[in-house]
Amino acid sequence: MIDPETLFERRQAYPNPNARERLNRLIGLDDHIAKLTKILGLLIHPRGLTEWGARYHPSADLLIDTVLHRPPLVILAGDVGSGKTELAETIGDAVARQEGIEVVLLPLSLSARGQGKVGEMTHLISGAFDYTLREAHRLNSAEARTPGSVILLVDEADALAQSRESEMHHEDRSGVNAFIRGIDRIANERVPAAVIMCTNRYTSLDPAVKRRTAEMLEFSRPDEDMRRLLLQPRLSALGFHQSEIDEIVGATGARNGQIGFTFSDLTQRLIPTIVLDAYPHRAIEAARAIEIAQEMKPTPAFNEA
Repeated sequence: MIDPETLFERRQAYPNPNARERLNRLIGLDDHIAKLTKILGLLIHPRGLTEWGARYHPSADLLIDTVLHRPPLVILAGDVGSGKTELAETIGDAVARQEGIEVVLLPLSLSARGQGKVGEMTHLISGAFDYTLREAHRLNSAEARTPGSVILLVDEADALAQSRESEMHHEDRSGVNAFIRGIDRIANERVPAAVIMCTNRYTSLDPAVKRRTAEMLEFSRPDEDMRRLLLQPRLSALGFHQSEIDEIVGATGARNGQIGFTFSDLTQRLIPTIVLDAYPHRAIEAARAIEIAQEMKPTPAFNEA
């Protein structure tokens, strides 16, 4: 049996106050949060949908059964720095609170690719799904204190599920096969578990993986309204006038042939740079903050070619 510590970066149980705080900090993703919470609720807690159907649509068994047979896979795809991973790591809290269950997140480590030895990648990926299935059965057993479910998180999914139509090593091809078999095992055993995959390269994923997707949510860079929503409360607290905030919002959008800033460009680069430029000997000045925004370059878009 493979040691889970070699397969997963960590284990996170929800509900969790820290995850809830991180989820609430995500700006401009309200629709994705609401949709993903519902989708995962249906996938990892089918009992909830069954009870809902019995209450509101007692004669719609076939309809309910159709929904319950959706593949246990959700893909979050889109540009770098758009909030995919942060949402995937925290959405379990919203699902746990909505469904009234315990949710366990298992983030698959990229070490699951192994060292290229024959059979190693297949063995590691199969082991990750074995553990996921065991945990799902355990959390849903009669001995469990409360009903529970599992989310297996695969970040940088194209590293594990790249299309077999492309040129690839036999070991990588076997790993993709093992990944697809794992998805099918979760679906066939009807356990309370689901897989979230995050990728910057959706087109590179294997077609068989795409066909097994219950939902694909696309992420993009923040538009003007989203950037203002994020920047306004932080900059107005410094005494910036609306016209000054508007200049910074405009400077972080598409301009001079460049694409706009990502969410992480705003929160992890621009705002800290504005603060560090003034700290510790003077107050932040709007004119200087505007200069910084105009001079800073956005993270380049991920090239799928």
